[in-house]
Amino acid sequence: MNWTAIAAIYRFEMTRFFRTLAQSFLSPVLSTSLYFVVFGTAIGSRIQEVEGVSYGAFIVPGLIMLSVVMLSISNASFGIYFPKFLGTIYELLSAPVNFIEIVIGYVGAAATKALFVGLVILVTATFFVDIRIEHPFAMAAFLILSCLSFSLLGFIIGIWASNFEQMSLVPQLVVTPLIFLGGTFYSISMLPPLWQTITLFNPVVYLISGFRWSFYGLADVPIVFSLLAIVAFTALCLAVIGWIFKTGWRIRS
Repeated sequence: MNWTAIAAIYRFEMTRFFRTLAQSFLSPVLSTSLYFVVFGTAIGSRIQEVEGVSYGAFIVPGLIMLSVVMLSISNASFGIYFPKFLGTIYELLSAPVNFIEIVIGYVGAAATKALFVGLVILVTATFFVDIRIEHPFAMAAFLILSCLSFSLLGFIIGIWASNFEQMSLVPQLVVTPLIFLGGTFYSISMLPPLWQTITLFNPVVYLISGFRWSFYGLADVPIVFSLLAIVAFTALCLAVIGWIFKTGWRIRS
């Protein structure tokens, strides 16, 4: 394993993150705080509690997942797309670095950025509501796995995209609706029976449900299903990336 190459890619991506701190850090924190204030105040005045948890505290895990997922995708997709756009990816591919080391460097940096912002949002939320974490190890596991899996997805999107418009297509048209319909601001038990069944086909439900369970012990689906879903999604993304580098799809002329 070429740890020097991994460290070089990782440091380069993290340096870019701190160079654009206002865009990469302050913007998602402020936008999520705005979500929290609007939904926590407007809807929280009508819905006092959800399954014994105040509505403001109930939406905190969903808000963290909303930011973590979108940041993981955007950071990883931009990180690998930019070398493609400039043509420097061919220098990387011709260097004594295998695809595993490339993925670890780019995905590791993207996941670190998202994890950092997610923790800051968690700390920020404590100034608004009382939060308890009943299963801290499960919370950390779900948060880290979410950062890694969606960074892998973003890496795939960055390789697939031919222009900047395509790079934002999947997050805006697919991922964002799935997150908002996946129980970010509500429990799916509040839905009519038919819609509860339909919602179970949304993979994000399992992610948010498992993460919320780690906070309050509340889950819309069994915690085992949530864990299996995120592990399966991570494995699928790894398999797709392995196929991409094996075939050279979208990365070789």
